[in-house]
Amino acid sequence: MLAYIIRRSLQALLVLLIMSVLVFIGVYAIGNPIDILISPQADQLDRDRAIAALGLDEPLWIQYSRFVAGAMHGDLGNSFVHGTSALGMILERMPATLELAIVAMVIALLLGIPLGLWAGLKPDSVAGRTIMAGSIVGFSLPTFWFGLMLIMVFAVMLGWLPSNGRGPTVLLFGIPVSFLSLAGWKHLILPATNLALFKLALLIRLTRAGTREALLQDYVKFARAKGVGNARVIGVHVLRNILIPIITVMGLEFGSVIAFAIVTETVFAWPGMGKLLIDSINLLDRPIIVAYLLVTVFMFVMINLMVDVLYSALDPRVRLTEAKR
Repeated sequence: MLAYIIRRSLQALLVLLIMSVLVFIGVYAIGNPIDILISPQADQLDRDRAIAALGLDEPLWIQYSRFVAGAMHGDLGNSFVHGTSALGMILERMPATLELAIVAMVIALLLGIPLGLWAGLKPDSVAGRTIMAGSIVGFSLPTFWFGLMLIMVFAVMLGWLPSNGRGPTVLLFGIPVSFLSLAGWKHLILPATNLALFKLALLIRLTRAGTREALLQDYVKFARAKGVGNARVIGVHVLRNILIPIITVMGLEFGSVIAFAIVTETVFAWPGMGKLLIDSINLLDRPIIVAYLLVTVFMFVMINLMVDVLYSALDPRVRLTEAKR
């Protein structure tokens, strides 16, 4: 296990290095932030001073080498607009995004697994067909449109829930969270539901397919032939076996929820990393964009590693130390 983790960590460093090159060149070679940061009435001398202050007067490879040198010490540069650490601004917004993503995944898991089991155990029933039809709708609805409909119904028409913002936060181990207060939940429930929709639909279909396949396996038939109760057959023999692919897929999907929460955060004005990225793109704040993308890549790599380790814990047949990767 230790050798596997070390090997994956080295692979992660290589991935981060390659992505840093691609991201840095892709971001720094496009556009000119000076056109946005400097007033159009400024003379050429002021523009030259601003360009030199931001280090944009040097060749791209020198800018990248300086970026790598800083990154090795945990410094991903300073924001062009705010003048503060880009990584610090990302980490400041990260708790809001992680909270939103975690609540969305919990909603998807709590609803998706039971509904998928029901649809898999009773595929020809009215409830089973309705669940599957609903999952298709969940795949089809655009995230931004569904979010706007949630705002219109629950915030505008009914007035039950707020339409934007994060609400009051409470410090938990030094991290600000909003799920510990009723007002925070009121702000959280709509964006989390919007973000959970696609994952809920995916989880329903994944659970249903796994259930239908597991019911045909010999170990399930043998358990029923021994007189094992239906609840135990479903809970032990069916659910435990289908959890392995579910955890694998949901682990990877959790990374995508974090990375692509941008639309939800924009629609609901949720103060997370995604909204910060959109604002930075509008202002061509290159250090923020690069820092966000590299932090996202790092989170993807770490989530993949944790999923692999958890996979081996659930399935003893998997031996990570013997895996050829």
